[in-house]
Amino acid sequence: MKNRHEELQDIAGKSFDVCVIGGGATGAGCALDAQLRGLRTVMLDAGDFAGATSSAATKIIHGGVRYLEEAIKDVDPKEYHVVVRALHERVRMLNNAPHLTRQLQFMVPSFSWLNVAYLDIGLKIYDWLAGSARIAPSKYVSREETLERMPKLKREGLIGAVVYADGQFDDARYNLALAQTFSQSGGSALNYACVTSFSRDLAGHLSAATATDQLSDQQFSVQAKIFVNATGPFTDAVRLMANAAMPKRMRLSKGAHILLPLEIFPSPDALLIPKTDDGRVLFAVPWNGRLLVGTTEEEVSPEDEFFVTKQDVEFMLKQLNKYLEHPAKPSDIVSGYAGARPLVSAEAGQSTQKIARDDVIEIDQASGLISIMGGKWTTHRAMAEDTINAVQKALGVAVVESPTRSHVLYGGEGYSSELWETLKGVYEISGETAHHLSAKFGTAAWKVLELTRDNPELNAPILAGSPPIQAEVVYCVRAELAATLEDVLARRLGVQFYSWRDAIRSAPAVASLMAQELGWSSEYTASEVAKYTSKINHYLQEAGLEPETASGAAAGKASAD
Repeated sequence: MKNRHEELQDIAGKSFDVCVIGGGATGAGCALDAQLRGLRTVMLDAGDFAGATSSAATKIIHGGVRYLEEAIKDVDPKEYHVVVRALHERVRMLNNAPHLTRQLQFMVPSFSWLNVAYLDIGLKIYDWLAGSARIAPSKYVSREETLERMPKLKREGLIGAVVYADGQFDDARYNLALAQTFSQSGGSALNYACVTSFSRDLAGHLSAATATDQLSDQQFSVQAKIFVNATGPFTDAVRLMANAAMPKRMRLSKGAHILLPLEIFPSPDALLIPKTDDGRVLFAVPWNGRLLVGTTEEEVSPEDEFFVTKQDVEFMLKQLNKYLEHPAKPSDIVSGYAGARPLVSAEAGQSTQKIARDDVIEIDQASGLISIMGGKWTTHRAMAEDTINAVQKALGVAVVESPTRSHVLYGGEGYSSELWETLKGVYEISGETAHHLSAKFGTAAWKVLELTRDNPELNAPILAGSPPIQAEVVYCVRAELAATLEDVLARRLGVQFYSWRDAIRSAPAVASLMAQELGWSSEYTASEVAKYTSKINHYLQEAGLEPETASGAAAGKASAD
């Protein structure tokens, strides 16, 4: 990506074929698809790319076993459509970003033969619906093999497990890869650019948007023939900005996740708990050296703050501990996050659990705004394809086939699973750092490490004993439009998702590097560290954990110095 100043120069006052509002998974997918079809496209996000829902997923690429069960039980064609579409898109996600995805085996423990039969039949249907896009056939495995693969699983009454295959991915980095690929393809992208109003032509159709750069307070305008609203939980706000007469359509459901040390449940496979107390499923997934547990379901509004509560912790541990030989405790939690699922509902009283995860494209005839609503991460590409089909129809041009079905994303070109070994052989870095760089940046890791040739000090870790190095921070500011500590520590490097306390301890070193790159004053730098520390301590306290002490934060500052 270009730097922020260059992006603003290329966007402000300019005219485009398409302006995509929203830089999450769907928005970035739409922008990339439009640009690759030859439409001059700009993408604006009020926050950071993947700054909300798109970095708060369970990190799995799946058709949706629960959705299939509901489709069969309720004879619901919408849920059936979601499952079939997602099963086919699953393979495209795996192929388009090999550095950010992997296949993963999911095990569903069984404590009765009737349950084994039920699960086996259901997952055989899941396999059949995938057709040629099937990853691997589901199967039953014995009690002995189950315990070999999951040694800390509850043993009493265990018969065996049914195993099936889905995918796993790094959601925040995948979103960034979409944005980077869009930029690499000639598109213009800007985060922290909030659209505040629209202008209209004589027919009443949207012709321009006024936006504010939230980092400098600079206002600018963007002209476009078509505006796409891909703002997820905030869809209704943009719809009403375009046409105040439109009824609200979005319902939001909060999903919370916690992360535990992987030693609590060491396994290369994921655990699926098929039925929680509220009738949902719960996943316990190995992810980046942690055990990721989630998720919950609670209806919320766009104005709510999203964080993991003590109640969320109590619920998830209660469900998880039913399957563990040695129960996990709240004090074991090292991190967590929560986000809002954007659901489209026509029934005001309907439970969010019963709303299909299908997507809806709305074309407002009065304003010309095209809104893409609902959906899920796994189907983001297909949603974008359908949306840009609608854009081309609205522009009166021929609808051409989407190039994104098999378009390798930035960092995935030439990638192999042995990349980390090559990086380690060329540069003086640890195996852990090489693995981390390969997993986060793919082949772009070479560009990160090139920075250490001119400045060897950038080879130092941002926190003693941790894999991320200082060169990553510089690269993220220069090439990925990172503008805040959370941009770097959460979405780009993943430290915040690995450990809240490590994130606080890393903040001074990261802030010092960002200050050099962005020209922050010492007062502003200290303020940013204090603000970030306060935010993470708030997350700790809301989850029922003790905040990070001043001595812990000071240790991080000493490391930075």
